Amino acid sequence: MTTDTIAPTPGGRMARSSVALIATLIVATFVVILNETVMTVAIPVLQDDLGVAPSAGQWLTTIFMLTMAVVIPLTGFLIQRFGTRTMFLAAMTLFAIGTVVAILAPGFAVLLVARVIQALGTAIMLPLLMTTVMTLVPEDRRGVMMGNISVVIAVAPALGPTVSGFILDHWHWRWVFGFVLPIAAVALVIGAMTVRPVGDRTSEPIDYASIPLAVFGFGGFVYGLVGVGQAADGTAAMPVWIPFVVGAAGLAGFVGRQLQLQRTDRALLDLRVFASGAFTLSIVLVVAAMATMMGTFIVVPYFAQKVLELSPFTTGLLTLPGGLLMGLSAPLIGRIYDLRGPRLLVIPGTVAIAAGVWLLTTVTPTTSAWLLLASNAILCLGLAATFTPLMTLSLGSLEPRLYSHGSAVLGTVQQVAGAAGTALFITVMTVVAAAETDSGTAAPEAITSGVRMVFYIAGCLSLVLIALSFLVRAPRTDG
Repeated sequence: MTTDTIAPTPGGRMARSSVALIATLIVATFVVILNETVMTVAIPVLQDDLGVAPSAGQWLTTIFMLTMAVVIPLTGFLIQRFGTRTMFLAAMTLFAIGTVVAILAPGFAVLLVARVIQALGTAIMLPLLMTTVMTLVPEDRRGVMMGNISVVIAVAPALGPTVSGFILDHWHWRWVFGFVLPIAAVALVIGAMTVRPVGDRTSEPIDYASIPLAVFGFGGFVYGLVGVGQAADGTAAMPVWIPFVVGAAGLAGFVGRQLQLQRTDRALLDLRVFASGAFTLSIVLVVAAMATMMGTFIVVPYFAQKVLELSPFTTGLLTLPGGLLMGLSAPLIGRIYDLRGPRLLVIPGTVAIAAGVWLLTTVTPTTSAWLLLASNAILCLGLAATFTPLMTLSLGSLEPRLYSHGSAVLGTVQQVAGAAGTALFITVMTVVAAAETDSGTAAPEAITSGVRMVFYIAGCLSLVLIALSFLVRAPRTDG
């Protein structure tokens, strides 16, 4: 370690330098994840402005999460190889460059490229934050700290549509990115002054063979889901089975490669984290919850604008109460976790997720916006009660040397699940709506049928989530 490396403080207290570092990382992570969902409200606007179909427009969100899913598996190794400070500067610089490209984008293709560049920076931030917290925060305070991080992971995506909707109602869509750029620039400058290396470093060279396997593995699976929706509206570039085959082969190769490399501690993503039953169960629950959240956050705004004919800003406001609830409840949820463990939170949390989703199965072309607002608020409260304990439990069940890899796995599955949920929800909506339209149903009714089918599927998934929540146990403590 270098001489200016920040280390854990003995005695259960955190040094001011540690608090300042974590605060900087939380703010920076909030900015980059806020950007993740600003496109959800903008997609209908971009459809009209750039002349793209829903299955193409949703790529502005899906390509972002897909890029993150491909890059995050590398971050556990990269953090250990290059250190906290270097990776922070690289992340925020990439994010700022991508934001500038988005502002200047002349068309849809360049805008997609800009989203990829933004995602490269965003992908680094969350594992960087998680690894730093697990290294510096005493075990008995991790619940509270993870509660604060939950504000970033869950509230930022919930606020994205509100911010985006306000901007779209008053200015051109380019200002959605113009709003984010100065905040990202300030975070980069402050981070350059405050962020210091944390933990030990490794000198092992990167395994370049693992990179294309991760790209084809995670990318092929999500692209296949998107391809089903594109096939429904006649825009698919290839037979839908090809991406799934490529994805399965890539994932098999990636897993095999990591199992071989971890024998000598050279894995790009150390899969020994799954030896912990608590970690594995938490990951499964996070996958289901994240897929439900991101799919809902993109389908509901689309329904609100295309069927209920709400303005972008009004649509964005539908997510605001839920986001505020998550923010207000997250610290309390963290304290409850520290005192009582995860079960008291996760079980009612998954029930609330199910209630919010099943409420959305009742939508009609004349549904009140208040129903959408109420369902979103219930869903968000359930997500807040679920994400914080699961993240804390999953990483807290690992050995310290596996924190960075556990953070990378957690981040990877969150983004793959989010991208898959978005692609699956849009695909189901598109397929059902296309079938209804072909049979002579008017467009609003056809879209509504597609949306209801989406939430019937999500509702069934939420019931599985409830069943699995009863298997969650409090983590073992030393001594």
